Amino acid sequence: MKILLTGCAGFIGMHTALRLLESGHAVVGVDDLNDYYDVGLKQARLARLTPHPEFAFTRLDIADAEALSRLFASAVPERVIHLAAQPGMRHSLKHPHAYLHSNLAGFLNVLEGCRAQTVGHLLYASSSSVYGGNTHLPFSEHDHADHPLSLYAATKKSNELMAHAYSHLFRLPTTGLRLFTVYGPWGRPDMSPSLFARAILEGQPIDIFNHGRMQRDFTYIDDAVEAILRCLDRPALPHPGFDAAHPDPAASSAPYRLYNIGNRSPAELNDYIAEIERATGKQAIKRYAPVQAGDIVITSADTAELYAAVGFTPATPLEVGVPRFIAWFKDYYGYT
Repeated sequence: MKILLTGCAGFIGMHTALRLLESGHAVVGVDDLNDYYDVGLKQARLARLTPHPEFAFTRLDIADAEALSRLFASAVPERVIHLAAQPGMRHSLKHPHAYLHSNLAGFLNVLEGCRAQTVGHLLYASSSSVYGGNTHLPFSEHDHADHPLSLYAATKKSNELMAHAYSHLFRLPTTGLRLFTVYGPWGRPDMSPSLFARAILEGQPIDIFNHGRMQRDFTYIDDAVEAILRCLDRPALPHPGFDAAHPDPAASSAPYRLYNIGNRSPAELNDYIAEIERATGKQAIKRYAPVQAGDIVITSADTAELYAAVGFTPATPLEVGVPRFIAWFKDYYGYT
Protein backbone atom coordinates (compact mmCIF):
# COMPACT_ATOMS: atom_id res chain seq x y z
CA MET A 1 0.00 0.00 0.00
CA LYS A 2 0.92 3.66 -0.20
CA ILE A 3 1.00 5.07 3.32
CA LEU A 4 1.30 8.70 4.35
CA LEU A 5 3.26 8.94 7.61
CA THR A 6 3.46 12.22 9.50
CA GLY A 7 6.32 12.76 11.94
CA CYS A 8 8.58 10.44 9.93
CA ALA A 9 11.76 12.00 11.37
CA GLY A 10 10.54 11.46 14.91
CA PHE A 11 11.50 8.61 17.21
CA ILE A 12 8.48 6.37 16.68
CA GLY A 13 7.99 7.69 13.15
CA MET A 14 11.40 6.59 11.89
CA HIS A 15 11.08 3.10 13.34
CA THR A 16 7.57 2.76 11.91
CA ALA A 17 8.69 3.93 8.47
CA LEU A 18 11.55 1.42 8.41
CA ARG A 19 9.21 -1.46 9.24
CA LEU A 20 6.71 -0.35 6.60
CA LEU A 21 9.43 -0.15 3.95
CA GLU A 22 10.81 -3.54 4.96
CA SER A 23 7.29 -4.94 4.55
CA GLY A 24 7.06 -3.68 0.96
CA HIS A 25 4.90 -0.59 1.44
CA ALA A 26 5.52 2.78 -0.19
CA VAL A 27 5.87 5.54 2.41
CA VAL A 28 5.22 9.24 1.89
CA GLY A 29 6.98 10.81 4.88
CA VAL A 30 6.07 14.21 6.30
CA ASP A 31 7.97 16.20 8.93
CA ASP A 32 8.68 19.88 9.58
CA LEU A 33 12.06 19.16 11.25
CA ASN A 34 11.37 21.80 13.91
CA ASP A 35 13.89 22.68 16.60
CA TYR A 36 11.94 21.54 19.68
CA TYR A 37 14.94 19.25 20.16
CA ASP A 38 18.18 18.56 18.27
CA VAL A 39 17.46 18.83 14.55
CA GLY A 40 20.64 16.85 13.87
CA LEU A 41 19.09 13.77 15.47
CA LYS A 42 16.00 14.16 13.29
CA GLN A 43 18.16 14.49 10.20
CA ALA A 44 20.15 11.40 11.19
CA ARG A 45 16.92 9.43 11.51
CA LEU A 46 15.74 10.74 8.16
CA ALA A 47 19.05 9.70 6.58
CA ARG A 48 18.18 6.09 7.39
CA LEU A 49 14.99 6.39 5.32
CA THR A 50 15.88 8.51 2.30
CA PRO A 51 18.03 5.89 0.50
CA HIS A 52 15.03 3.58 0.21
CA PRO A 53 13.47 3.77 -3.28
CA GLU A 54 9.93 3.49 -1.90
CA PHE A 55 10.35 6.42 0.50
CA ALA A 56 9.46 9.99 -0.49
CA PHE A 57 9.98 12.88 1.94
CA THR A 58 8.15 16.19 2.08
CA ARG A 59 9.11 18.85 4.59
CA LEU A 60 6.04 20.75 5.73
CA ASP A 61 4.13 21.87 8.81
CA ILE A 62 0.89 19.90 9.16
CA ALA A 63 -0.76 23.08 10.47
CA ASP A 64 -0.35 24.51 6.96
CA ALA A 65 -3.75 23.46 5.64
CA GLU A 66 -3.14 24.29 1.98
CA ALA A 67 0.23 22.57 1.78
CA LEU A 68 -1.04 19.42 3.48
CA SER A 69 -4.14 19.35 1.29
CA ARG A 70 -1.97 19.50 -1.82
CA LEU A 71 0.19 16.66 -0.53
CA PHE A 72 -2.85 14.46 0.15
CA ALA A 73 -4.17 15.20 -3.34
CA SER A 74 -0.87 14.31 -5.04
CA ALA A 75 -0.04 11.28 -2.90
CA VAL A 76 -3.57 9.78 -2.68
CA PRO A 77 -2.59 7.51 0.24
CA GLU A 78 -4.52 4.33 1.03
CA ARG A 79 -3.68 4.57 4.74
CA VAL A 80 -2.45 7.36 7.02
CA ILE A 81 -0.35 7.00 10.18
CA HIS A 82 -0.35 10.29 12.04
CA LEU A 83 2.50 10.57 14.56
CA ALA A 84 3.44 14.25 14.17
CA ALA A 85 2.68 16.36 17.25
CA GLN A 86 4.12 18.83 19.68
CA PRO A 87 5.23 16.48 22.47
CA GLY A 88 6.18 17.06 26.08
CA MET A 89 3.99 17.64 29.10
CA ARG A 90 6.30 20.10 30.85
CA HIS A 91 6.90 22.13 27.68
CA SER A 92 3.15 22.79 27.52
CA LEU A 93 3.32 24.67 30.83
CA LYS A 94 5.37 27.45 29.20
CA HIS A 95 4.48 27.17 25.51
CA PRO A 96 0.77 26.32 25.34
CA HIS A 97 0.10 27.81 21.91
CA ALA A 98 2.48 25.35 20.23
CA TYR A 99 0.10 22.55 21.20
CA LEU A 100 -2.93 24.21 19.67
CA HIS A 101 -0.96 24.80 16.47
CA SER A 102 0.30 21.25 15.93
CA ASN A 103 -1.96 19.00 17.96
CA LEU A 104 -5.33 20.59 17.18
CA ALA A 105 -5.04 22.60 13.95
CA GLY A 106 -2.59 20.08 12.51
CA PHE A 107 -4.77 17.12 13.40
CA LEU A 108 -7.82 18.77 11.88
CA ASN A 109 -5.89 19.19 8.63
CA VAL A 110 -4.97 15.50 8.67
CA LEU A 111 -8.63 14.55 9.20
CA GLU A 112 -9.66 16.80 6.33
CA GLY A 113 -7.04 15.26 4.06
CA CYS A 114 -8.27 11.77 4.92
CA ARG A 115 -11.88 12.79 4.26
CA ALA A 116 -11.09 14.43 0.93
CA GLN A 117 -9.12 11.42 -0.35
CA THR A 118 -11.40 8.75 1.17
CA VAL A 119 -8.51 7.19 3.08
CA GLY A 120 -9.21 3.61 4.14
CA HIS A 121 -7.87 3.93 7.68
CA LEU A 122 -6.39 6.69 9.84
CA LEU A 123 -4.16 5.47 12.65
CA TYR A 124 -3.04 8.21 15.03
CA ALA A 125 -0.94 8.55 18.17
CA SER A 126 -2.82 9.38 21.33
CA SER A 127 -1.21 9.11 24.76
CA SER A 128 -1.53 7.43 28.14
CA SER A 129 -1.62 10.97 29.55
CA VAL A 130 -5.31 11.20 28.59
CA TYR A 131 -6.14 9.12 31.67
CA GLY A 132 -5.08 12.10 33.79
CA GLY A 133 -6.74 12.14 37.20
CA ASN A 134 -8.13 8.62 36.79
CA THR A 135 -6.64 6.40 39.51
CA HIS A 136 -8.33 3.14 38.51
CA LEU A 137 -5.52 0.75 37.55
CA PRO A 138 -4.66 -0.64 35.12
CA PHE A 139 -5.90 2.04 32.74
CA SER A 140 -8.58 0.65 30.44
CA GLU A 141 -10.11 2.04 27.27
CA HIS A 142 -13.46 1.39 28.95
CA ASP A 143 -12.63 3.93 31.68
CA HIS A 144 -13.63 7.55 31.28
CA ALA A 145 -10.71 9.86 30.48
CA ASP A 146 -12.21 13.25 31.15
CA HIS A 147 -9.80 14.79 33.65
CA PRO A 148 -6.52 15.67 31.87
CA LEU A 149 -3.73 17.03 34.07
CA SER A 150 -1.87 18.96 31.36
CA LEU A 151 -2.66 20.85 28.18
CA TYR A 152 -0.71 18.22 26.22
CA ALA A 153 -3.05 15.54 27.58
CA ALA A 154 -6.06 17.71 26.78
CA THR A 155 -4.98 18.05 23.15
CA LYS A 156 -4.54 14.28 22.84
CA LYS A 157 -8.01 13.66 24.30
CA SER A 158 -9.31 16.30 21.89
CA ASN A 159 -7.76 14.36 19.01
CA GLU A 160 -9.77 11.31 20.03
CA LEU A 161 -12.99 13.35 20.12
CA MET A 162 -12.23 14.96 16.76
CA ALA A 163 -11.50 11.55 15.23
CA HIS A 164 -14.80 10.20 16.56
CA ALA A 165 -16.69 13.09 14.98
CA TYR A 166 -15.14 12.37 11.57
CA SER A 167 -15.74 8.64 11.97
CA HIS A 168 -19.40 9.37 12.70
CA LEU A 169 -19.98 12.07 10.08
CA PHE A 170 -17.93 10.69 7.19
CA ARG A 171 -17.53 7.01 8.12
CA LEU A 172 -13.77 7.49 8.19
CA PRO A 173 -12.23 4.51 10.03
CA THR A 174 -10.00 5.91 12.79
CA THR A 175 -7.91 4.15 15.43
CA GLY A 176 -6.27 6.02 18.30
CA LEU A 177 -3.25 4.47 20.03
CA ARG A 178 -2.71 5.46 23.65
CA LEU A 179 1.05 5.03 23.85
CA PHE A 180 2.70 4.40 27.22
CA THR A 181 6.26 5.78 27.73
CA VAL A 182 7.95 4.44 24.61
CA TYR A 183 11.77 4.17 24.82
CA GLY A 184 14.63 2.65 22.87
CA PRO A 185 17.35 3.42 20.29
CA TRP A 186 16.97 6.78 18.52
CA GLY A 187 14.82 8.06 21.37
CA ARG A 188 14.12 11.72 22.06
CA PRO A 189 16.85 13.58 23.98
CA ASP A 190 14.28 15.44 26.12
CA MET A 191 12.84 12.25 27.63
CA SER A 192 14.01 10.69 30.87
CA PRO A 193 15.91 7.69 29.38
CA SER A 194 18.25 10.02 27.45
CA LEU A 195 18.44 12.61 30.23
CA PHE A 196 19.32 9.94 32.80
CA ALA A 197 21.80 8.14 30.54
CA ARG A 198 23.68 11.33 29.68
CA ALA A 199 23.86 12.51 33.29
CA ILE A 200 25.00 9.12 34.62
CA LEU A 201 27.67 8.73 31.94
CA GLU A 202 28.97 12.27 32.64
CA GLY A 203 28.79 11.99 36.44
CA GLN A 204 26.12 14.66 36.74
CA PRO A 205 23.16 14.53 39.16
CA ILE A 206 19.72 13.50 37.96
CA ASP A 207 16.41 14.90 39.19
CA ILE A 208 14.04 12.19 40.39
CA PHE A 209 10.54 13.50 40.86
CA ASN A 210 8.07 12.32 43.50
CA HIS A 211 11.14 11.03 45.36
CA GLY A 212 11.43 8.10 42.94
CA ARG A 213 7.94 6.77 43.62
CA MET A 214 6.74 7.44 40.08
CA GLN A 215 5.78 4.31 38.14
CA ARG A 216 5.72 4.06 34.37
CA ASP A 217 4.63 1.37 31.94
CA PHE A 218 7.87 1.55 29.93
CA THR A 219 7.23 0.22 26.41
CA TYR A 220 10.08 -0.80 24.12
CA ILE A 221 10.03 0.78 20.67
CA ASP A 222 9.93 -2.50 18.70
CA ASP A 223 6.79 -3.54 20.59
CA ALA A 224 5.12 -0.19 19.94
CA VAL A 225 5.85 -0.41 16.21
CA GLU A 226 4.62 -4.01 16.01
CA ALA A 227 1.34 -2.88 17.56
CA ILE A 228 1.08 0.03 15.12
CA LEU A 229 1.58 -2.20 12.07
CA ARG A 230 -0.89 -4.79 13.27
CA CYS A 231 -3.53 -2.16 13.98
CA LEU A 232 -2.95 -0.60 10.56
CA ASP A 233 -4.14 -3.86 8.99
CA ARG A 234 -7.37 -3.80 11.05
CA PRO A 235 -9.42 -0.77 9.94
CA ALA A 236 -11.83 0.27 12.64
CA LEU A 237 -15.42 -0.96 12.42
CA PRO A 238 -18.57 0.04 14.28
CA HIS A 239 -19.04 -1.86 17.52
CA PRO A 240 -21.83 -4.44 17.31
CA GLY A 241 -24.44 -3.90 19.97
CA PHE A 242 -23.30 -0.38 20.91
CA ASP A 243 -25.74 0.97 23.50
CA ALA A 244 -26.23 4.72 23.09
CA ALA A 245 -28.26 4.84 26.30
CA HIS A 246 -25.26 3.53 28.26
CA PRO A 247 -22.25 4.46 26.10
CA ASP A 248 -18.96 2.67 26.66
CA PRO A 249 -15.98 5.06 26.18
CA ALA A 250 -14.22 2.32 24.20
CA ALA A 251 -17.17 1.64 21.88
CA SER A 252 -19.05 3.50 19.17
CA SER A 253 -21.62 3.11 16.43
CA ALA A 254 -18.99 4.74 14.19
CA PRO A 255 -15.89 3.01 12.74
CA TYR A 256 -13.77 4.15 15.70
CA ARG A 257 -11.34 2.35 18.00
CA LEU A 258 -8.96 3.11 20.86
CA TYR A 259 -6.16 0.83 22.05
CA ASN A 260 -3.65 1.00 24.88
CA ILE A 261 -0.08 0.33 23.73
CA GLY A 262 1.79 -0.47 26.94
CA ASN A 263 3.97 -3.12 28.52
CA ARG A 264 1.42 -4.18 31.19
CA SER A 265 4.19 -4.10 33.81
CA PRO A 266 4.74 -0.68 35.42
CA ALA A 267 8.20 -0.15 36.92
CA GLU A 268 9.17 2.28 39.64
CA LEU A 269 11.45 5.05 38.42
CA ASN A 270 14.18 3.91 40.84
CA ASP A 271 14.14 0.44 39.24
CA TYR A 272 14.40 1.94 35.76
CA ILE A 273 17.40 4.02 36.85
CA ALA A 274 18.97 0.88 38.35
CA GLU A 275 18.75 -0.81 34.93
CA ILE A 276 20.50 2.18 33.33
CA GLU A 277 23.19 2.00 36.02
CA ARG A 278 23.75 -1.69 35.24
CA ALA A 279 23.88 -1.05 31.50
CA THR A 280 26.33 1.85 31.82
CA GLY A 281 28.37 0.38 34.65
CA LYS A 282 28.09 3.68 36.55
CA GLN A 283 26.16 4.88 39.58
CA ALA A 284 23.68 7.73 39.39
CA ILE A 285 23.98 10.82 41.57
CA LYS A 286 20.36 11.15 42.66
CA ARG A 287 18.62 14.41 43.51
CA TYR A 288 15.10 13.77 44.76
CA ALA A 289 12.31 16.28 44.20
CA PRO A 290 8.52 16.55 44.72
CA VAL A 291 6.06 15.55 42.01
CA GLN A 292 5.72 18.17 39.27
CA ALA A 293 2.50 19.84 38.18
CA GLY A 294 0.79 17.81 35.47
CA ASP A 295 2.60 14.55 36.23
CA ILE A 296 0.67 11.28 36.54
CA VAL A 297 2.17 9.27 39.40
CA ILE A 298 1.44 5.80 37.97
CA THR A 299 0.68 4.62 34.44
CA SER A 300 -0.35 1.03 33.83
CA ALA A 301 -1.89 -0.33 30.64
CA ASP A 302 -4.68 -2.85 30.29
CA THR A 303 -3.98 -4.29 26.82
CA ALA A 304 -6.77 -6.86 26.64
CA GLU A 305 -8.53 -4.96 23.85
CA LEU A 306 -5.33 -4.76 21.78
CA TYR A 307 -4.66 -8.47 22.18
CA ALA A 308 -8.24 -9.39 21.28
CA ALA A 309 -8.02 -7.28 18.13
CA VAL A 310 -4.55 -8.13 16.77
CA GLY A 311 -3.20 -11.02 18.86
CA PHE A 312 -0.27 -9.05 20.24
CA THR A 313 0.68 -7.17 23.37
CA PRO A 314 4.02 -5.50 24.26
CA ALA A 315 6.18 -7.57 26.59
CA THR A 316 9.88 -6.65 26.22
CA PRO A 317 11.29 -6.42 29.77
CA LEU A 318 13.49 -3.55 30.97
CA GLU A 319 16.48 -5.84 31.36
CA VAL A 320 16.35 -6.44 27.59
CA GLY A 321 15.25 -3.02 26.34
CA VAL A 322 17.45 -0.77 28.46
CA PRO A 323 20.81 -2.34 27.44
CA ARG A 324 19.80 -2.02 23.79
CA PHE A 325 19.00 1.64 24.30
CA ILE A 326 22.24 2.33 26.19
CA ALA A 327 24.33 0.56 23.52
CA TRP A 328 22.81 2.83 20.86
CA PHE A 329 23.10 5.93 23.05
CA LYS A 330 26.81 5.40 23.73
CA ASP A 331 27.53 4.70 20.08
CA TYR A 332 25.54 7.64 18.67
CA TYR A 333 26.81 10.21 21.16
CA GLY A 334 30.37 8.88 21.30
CA TYR A 335 30.58 7.68 24.91
CA THR A 336 33.09 4.96 25.70
